[in-house]
Amino acid sequence: MATYSYNMVPREVAKVETKWRRICTSLPVPESLPLFERMRKCEPISMVGQPPVVWDRAEGVNVYDRWGNMWLDWSSGVLITNAGHGHPEICAAIREVVDKPLLSTYIFTHERRIELCELLASTAPKGLDKAYLLSAGTEATETAVKMARTYGMSKYGSRKHVIVTFTGAFHGRTMGAVMIGGSKKAKEWIAELPGGYVHVPFPDGFYNEDTSFDVFLQTIKDAGYTPDDIAGVISEAYQGVGPNFFPDEYARKLGKWCKANDVVLIMDEVQSGFGRTGKFYCWQWYDLVPDLICCGKGITSSLPLSAVIGRNDIMDLFPPRSMTSTHSGSPLPVAAALANLKVLLREDLSGRAQQLSVRFGEALDTLSARHRTRIGACYHRGLVGGMLVVKPGTKEPDPGMALALNQACYERGLLMFAPVGIYGECIKICPPLTTPEDALEEGLYVLSEAMDEILGE
Repeated sequence: MATYSYNMVPREVAKVETKWRRICTSLPVPESLPLFERMRKCEPISMVGQPPVVWDRAEGVNVYDRWGNMWLDWSSGVLITNAGHGHPEICAAIREVVDKPLLSTYIFTHERRIELCELLASTAPKGLDKAYLLSAGTEATETAVKMARTYGMSKYGSRKHVIVTFTGAFHGRTMGAVMIGGSKKAKEWIAELPGGYVHVPFPDGFYNEDTSFDVFLQTIKDAGYTPDDIAGVISEAYQGVGPNFFPDEYARKLGKWCKANDVVLIMDEVQSGFGRTGKFYCWQWYDLVPDLICCGKGITSSLPLSAVIGRNDIMDLFPPRSMTSTHSGSPLPVAAALANLKVLLREDLSGRAQQLSVRFGEALDTLSARHRTRIGACYHRGLVGGMLVVKPGTKEPDPGMALALNQACYERGLLMFAPVGIYGECIKICPPLTTPEDALEEGLYVLSEAMDEILGE
């Protein structure tokens, strides 16, 4: 696949001065170029590729550089800042821990860790009463797979070890997470893949038009397995490459099939949880109940923390000290998570996302219809959306045009992360859940203006 990159030659762009956006320099800022050069020399090239903004501070729904520019943020970092950037209550909670000080505890007990696990368990179905704290989403998904396999094999023997996942899935970048992920290219470095994994076509309705659950059953059969072999099924509650959501009937049948065959159902909520889709967890839109829930990103709206929330009998399979993490439940991110969750629940930011989703979804659908030959599909729920940019009148991805559209928004003061999708063709939109209505309207206006310029029609 060809590599597309942002224009790094500063050029004059239209000046912007509104309540939510300010562009007052050439872009990229000429004075920022030495910083990008320093970064290229000291970090791997894999760390570049986002819109060329040197973040200086971020508050609420805005990102600032130190040269006077201000962007309206439609990235939430990378779906992290559900409660907005630098929420005062989160900052205050972190300061309290720093000033105590209590910075590192390993798995020695501290009270906030207990409080956080109790609060996380209270957001899950009855019977999922325990939470295991980690640092990154990829740790959470690997841990959940380990738990599912351990449960299946301890109860039924080594035969029940197979993990089912989906094409297009992303569960993290560590080895185990890459193996359960749905990208063949991402696995090339592994060279010799182990057995015990089945990848089912995800029923997105665009690239995979057959959304019947029969495809799931047939794929497992074609791989030479029966339900007696399957230990677990893991899926993002919505696939981050889209966002791609399960059809309701498919999800319902998946949940029933897992229960009937004692298969551990794992919902990866690392990107989709904590109000993003208009419910606290995205799986709550589906007629199913998971056995394990993987969390991260929006769990703190700030610092690194992840968690697995799960069924008591599965969570207690491992003896004391056999499954720990160096920074599991470290005081700073735990304090941030507690403050964040209290804000999310008290202010009902899930409900706010659902309320704003009416206007948000309507606008994205209207823009997609207006540019129907260039937007192959449009997906959205709550305050997350994605538009697949394709070559005129086809399903062929157009990542170059997607990047051009993304850059046009950046130059107008609307910030998203680089296009995602299986082929880099998806414009991903995910504002903080605290976004005011007038800020949302302004962002939608900028997106419309950029699409008219870049896509034409």
